[in-house]
Amino acid sequence: MEDRSLGVRAASGSNPDRSIMVERERGPHPTLRIKGTKSHSLLGKKIVLGVTGSIAAVKTVELARELIRHGADVYGVMSEAATEIIHPYTLHYATGHEVITKLMGNIEHVEFLGMEGSADLFIIAPCTANTLNKIATGVSDTPVTAFATTAFGSGIPIIIVPAMHESIYKSPVLIENLEKLRILGVTVIGPRIEEGLAKIVDIEEIILTVEHILSPQKLAGKRILITSGPTIEPIDPIRILTNRSSGRTGIELAKAAYKQGAEVTLVHSKELNVMGIQELRVETAHEMVDTCLNELRNGYDALISAAAISDFTVDRSDVKLPSTGDLQLHLTPTRKLIEEARNEYPELVIVGFKAETNVSKEELLRRATVKMERYNLEMVVANDIGKGGIGTAENDVYILRKGTDDIKHVNGAKRIIAEEIVNELVDLF
Repeated sequence: MEDRSLGVRAASGSNPDRSIMVERERGPHPTLRIKGTKSHSLLGKKIVLGVTGSIAAVKTVELARELIRHGADVYGVMSEAATEIIHPYTLHYATGHEVITKLMGNIEHVEFLGMEGSADLFIIAPCTANTLNKIATGVSDTPVTAFATTAFGSGIPIIIVPAMHESIYKSPVLIENLEKLRILGVTVIGPRIEEGLAKIVDIEEIILTVEHILSPQKLAGKRILITSGPTIEPIDPIRILTNRSSGRTGIELAKAAYKQGAEVTLVHSKELNVMGIQELRVETAHEMVDTCLNELRNGYDALISAAAISDFTVDRSDVKLPSTGDLQLHLTPTRKLIEEARNEYPELVIVGFKAETNVSKEELLRRATVKMERYNLEMVVANDIGKGGIGTAENDVYILRKGTDDIKHVNGAKRIIAEEIVNELVDLF
C-alpha cells in the first residue's frame, strides 16, 4: 500500500523497480511538510476521507490539509460523481497520497477499513443525499459506499457531513435514514441551513469532532462548567461598562475538555454553536453568577472560572444619559462566583484565574497562591496582562495546583494553553 499511496506507478512495459527508485529519490510528497504544524492531536492517526458529488467537494482540499496540520495521515476515496466536481489530482495534492476512485485488486476498502484495517476513522465530507440513503440501506455500488459498509462491519468510527439542497434535506426518507445512521453509531455533523441550502459545516467544527472521537477520552463521564469572556454592565440603553477579554481562552478550554470526552457547558455572551458543547448566554455579572449556580445544581464535577467577570456594576438608567457635561456613575461591587460556588459546593473542583498587571513573577505567584488558599481552589492560572494576553490570540501563564510546589509555565497560542490546563485537570480526578 505504501508504494501505491505515494502516487508513482510503473507504466505498462516499464521496469517496476525503476519506479520505486524514482519514488525514493523524490521522498515524501511536498504536502506532507505541513504535517503537525498546528498541533499533534491527530498524530499517528490514519483517516480515510470520502468525497461525493456535492459542490461542497471544493472544500475538501482545505479539510484534508487541516487534518494533516493536526498530525493525521489522510487518504482520499471518491465517487465517480465527485470526480466531476474536483479532479482526483486535486485531492492527491491535498492529501499527499494517490486517490482511490475505483476498487481494484488491492481491495482497498478492506485494507483500510476491514477487521484488520489500518485506518482509525472514515469521514464522508461532503455527503450527498444519494450516498447517505445508499449507506443507510446497505447499497455498496461506489467506492465511498463500499468503504462505509466495510467500516460498519469492522466497527471503525464513521462521520458523515451532509451537504445538499434544503428541500432534499427535509425529505422524510432522508430524515428517516439519517436517524437510522445515528442509531447505528454514525456521527452526523451539520448541516448548516442557509440560503435554501443544507451547507457543509465549518471545517473547524469537523476537525473538533474528529479530535473528540479519536482522543483518549480522559474526561469521559465528567461534567464541566466553563465561564468565558467579558461581562457587560449597562449604563443606559446604549452605553456599557465591560473589559477587553476576548473569550478565546474559555472557548478553547471548552473545546479541549470536549475533545477529552467531557460533557461541557459554556457560559458566555457569545455564540459558539458547536456540536457537543452546550451554551448558556449571559451578559451581566449578576446573570453570570446566577446562571452558573443554578446550572451547578444539575450536578457537575468541575467549574473552570475563566470569564473576566466585572468587579463592579452600575446603576442603570432607563433612558439615554446626556452626552454633554460631567457624568458621575455610582459603581457597586459585584458578587464573586468562585466564592459562592465554593460555599454552596464544597466538594466541587474549581479552577480559578488570577490576572495582574506589571508585577514581578514572584508577586504574581504569591497573589495566585493567596487566591487558591482563600477559596480552596484546586488550580489557579495566573498571568500578567500588563505584558499581554488579554484580547490576544496568545498568552503567557503559570499553572499552580493545590498541594504541590510544582508550577507549570506555558506560553503560546491559547489553544495550547487550554490543552495544558485540561491535562492538569485530568490529574485531579
